Amino acid sequence: MAEETTPLYVEKQYLGYNQLSMLRRLSLALFCFGLYWWKVTNNHNGDLFFLLGVVIIVISIVLLFVLHLKIRVFKTYIELDGLWTAKKVNIDLKDIVKVERKKYSQYHLNNAVFNLHLKGLVRFYTGGNEAIRNHR
Repeated sequence: MAEETTPLYVEKQYLGYNQLSMLRRLSLALFCFGLYWWKVTNNHNGDLFFLLGVVIIVISIVLLFVLHLKIRVFKTYIELDGLWTAKKVNIDLKDIVKVERKKYSQYHLNNAVFNLHLKGLVRFYTGGNEAIRNHR
C-alpha cells in the first residue's frame, strides 16, 4: 500500500521562471526606471516611477517562489496540481495511447499552458523549447 502512495518522480515548476513573463516584467521595470531618470534630469519629480519599478522587481522575485505546476508520477497514474487548478488532475497511465516529445512552438518565448485540451491532445508546458503531447 505504501508503494502505491509514494511517487516515483516529483517535479515542481515555478511561475517566476517563465521567460516571457519575466521579460515583460523586467522590460516594464526598465521603462519605469528610464522614465524616473528622464524626469529627474529634467527637474521633475519622478519618485512614483522609481517606486513602481522597485515594486515590479519585488513582485518578480516573489513569483520565483510561487508554485505553478507540480507533477507527481505514481505507478499507475500521473498527478498534476498547481496554482491554476481547482482540483488535482489525474491521468491514468493505461489511458495513454501515445506520448510524443515535440518542439512546443516556433517562437522562443511561449506562454505557460496547464492542462490544455485541444483536438484530442492534452498539453502541459511551463518553459523550454519542448513539450509532451499525450494522445488519448
